[in-house]
Amino acid sequence: MSKAKAGRLVRTLVDLFLDLEGGTGREVDLCRECVEWANQEKRIFLRQALEARLMGLYYDNGSYEEALKLGSNLLRELKKLDDKALLVEVQLMESRVYYRLGNLQRARAALTSARTTANGIYCPPRLQANLDLLSGILHAADERDFKTAYSYFYEAFEGFDSISSKRAIDALKYMLLSKIMLNSADEIPGILTSKLALKYTSRDIDAMREVGIAAKERSLGDFLLLQEKYKTELSGDPVISRHLHSFYDTLFGQNLLKLIEPYSRVQIDHIAKLINIPLETVEKKLSQMILDNQHNGILDQGSGVLVLREPECDGKDYPLALSAIQSLGGIVDMLFQKTTKLK
Repeated sequence: MSKAKAGRLVRTLVDLFLDLEGGTGREVDLCRECVEWANQEKRIFLRQALEARLMGLYYDNGSYEEALKLGSNLLRELKKLDDKALLVEVQLMESRVYYRLGNLQRARAALTSARTTANGIYCPPRLQANLDLLSGILHAADERDFKTAYSYFYEAFEGFDSISSKRAIDALKYMLLSKIMLNSADEIPGILTSKLALKYTSRDIDAMREVGIAAKERSLGDFLLLQEKYKTELSGDPVISRHLHSFYDTLFGQNLLKLIEPYSRVQIDHIAKLINIPLETVEKKLSQMILDNQHNGILDQGSGVLVLREPECDGKDYPLALSAIQSLGGIVDMLFQKTTKLK
């Protein structure tokens, strides 16, 4: 067997093993052994391809430092060679790692490099879809631009669907998340009944559909119940978890404002019981809202009461009021003069 055929066979076998749905726990060890073998046999291109897969395994296992170290060495090598497709994959993986580490600036820089490299080559549908998916994730995380993020997620969804990839479900989930964060949850049923989305059913999609209903009704109680019902689906995905935590905080504040609106004084434990949230959590949120000028109140922790004050006048209407009074004064003086003449 020729070296080329042997190399393709090894890579195919490794890919098949790593793509198995049920992990064996030996994926990293197997990949390392194959990398070592390729290195001994001086098969540079095969070693680089296997190291790219190993970088992905490190990412999946949360070994981010190892992934970055391996990626750094790979990038130096690949920039000197002509394998642009593999270079894009490594740059994309580097961006994912930085995103998980919370370094959004470097994540965006790595993604920009990947997209720039991809523009000069034919980009396979799977790779292009992954680029679009990460672009959407970073737009949502870095700039909170969910409108642009939705466009990227839709492109990724179409790309994954065209190759029958299960990652289409991730893209669809993020499309629904974008609509929730844009306060457009009423558009979710239309998305899910579209021609492309109809064939995708899973607990992940069910979870996002029900979160959309809770968001539309601004129901904090329903949202909290869904977090328990779909704990794995909503908390297991870092992208979903991060943004729904932000959404929960906003929804929590809106519910509190709605509840305290009719009162000038109200017991905090009464508010806590109404929304079935621990008293300490409600107190902390009300304190934060006062600091953020979201409502004008004072927390009397000694008596457990929230005292709401009338909004302070900013004085902007004073000049107008004085002008009106002066005009009325002039009219009254004129009327007085006329009555004097009549007498």
